[in-house]
Amino acid sequence: MEILGILIPVSLLLGGIGLAAFFWAMRTRQFEDPQGDANRILTKDWDDKPRP
Repeated sequence: MEILGILIPVSLLLGGIGLAAFFWAMRTRQFEDPQGDANRILTKDWDDKPRP
């Protein structure tokens, strides 16, 4: 039972860090265009060299 005194605060801390990272990603618009990313995977064009 003593381990719960350590595990509960650690789990709350890790959950808070994950929540903060999620809100940071939303604020910096990391999830702005999920459909564009999905379509970009299916194209035959290569992005290795830029087009002239």
